[in-house]
Amino acid sequence: MSTMKAMVLMGHGDFDQLVWREDWPKPVPAAGEVLIRVGACGLNNTDINTRTAWYATEVREGISEKGGTSGFDVQDASDGTWGGQPLTFPRIQGADTVGRIEAVGPGVDPARVGERVIVDPWLLGPGDWMEPGNAPYYGSECDGGFAEYTTIRASNAHRIECDLSDAEIATFPCALTTAETLVLRSEPRPGETVVISGASGGVGSTALQLCKLRGARVIGIASAAKHDQLRAAGCDLVIDRAVPDLEAAIRETAGGPVEVVLDVVGGPMFMPVVSALRPGGRYASCGAISGPMVEFDLRRLIYRDLKLCGATITPPGTMARLVKLIERGQIKPQLAATYPLRDLHDAQRAFLAKNHVGNIVVTP
Repeated sequence: MSTMKAMVLMGHGDFDQLVWREDWPKPVPAAGEVLIRVGACGLNNTDINTRTAWYATEVREGISEKGGTSGFDVQDASDGTWGGQPLTFPRIQGADTVGRIEAVGPGVDPARVGERVIVDPWLLGPGDWMEPGNAPYYGSECDGGFAEYTTIRASNAHRIECDLSDAEIATFPCALTTAETLVLRSEPRPGETVVISGASGGVGSTALQLCKLRGARVIGIASAAKHDQLRAAGCDLVIDRAVPDLEAAIRETAGGPVEVVLDVVGGPMFMPVVSALRPGGRYASCGAISGPMVEFDLRRLIYRDLKLCGATITPPGTMARLVKLIERGQIKPQLAATYPLRDLHDAQRAFLAKNHVGNIVVTP
């Protein structure tokens, strides 16, 4: 069979740019690559940010349901990807892929056929892996997993052996590597208090678990309707994101200023969470879904000796290490819902509505 079913992104814009095809060419693994029959693929913010051209520097607002649906009216989308480069269309998105190896390209051990694998979406090159041009992202700079089949560099397809379903494992790739990078940047220590904004999302709920593994106390910020689920997931304390004075709420809930903030929200939440840090506190951010433009009082940074870090590109070897956590059951999947791949429009609408805890997955 030379064709497959796939959801193909034809350009920046509305959902009508995501086109369902049942006659798309089935990929062939090149040298050093494997062909994976996709079992499931998770959703993440990168898919929507890229489709809508939100990464373009002229966009000043966050990802709302409206913007995440219709896209942003930009004059120049040449910097419309996370790395500031133009996207090549058509493109198959989807970074969070799980499946089985069906064929291998030249130079790959044929014994790998049949392996169940989880994809590491960071295709890091040799040399300076922190340089975006040397760190293409699967499903962005190359085709991803919103299809029946996909190809990827063999070293990025990690064998995984556990009792979880494909859909459960597909909640991990982007969320787990991103959350681990947030944690590595901020270095929470046993007994410290960590505040996580957007704690109910895929990254936030995973970061929660990673912080608990490190012995930290975790305060999650989310809508009140999700508090019981966050407590069940391991949150020690929770705060309603709608409180009128977030800084005061954090200090009251924590019993004082906190050591670490992990922020996936940004926007108006930025200054209150930074202001809740103790002297010498650490802040790390991997997202700005509520808005990339913030006001910042530099005196908070200077006179409290704070450390502020961004977290995007994941260090080499991270996924290989994290697979062991999954296999040992030390980190649990947070599967919110599963949709058929052809219903990706509906899945993304549910993702944008933010009524879920964890991650949403599609299956071909």
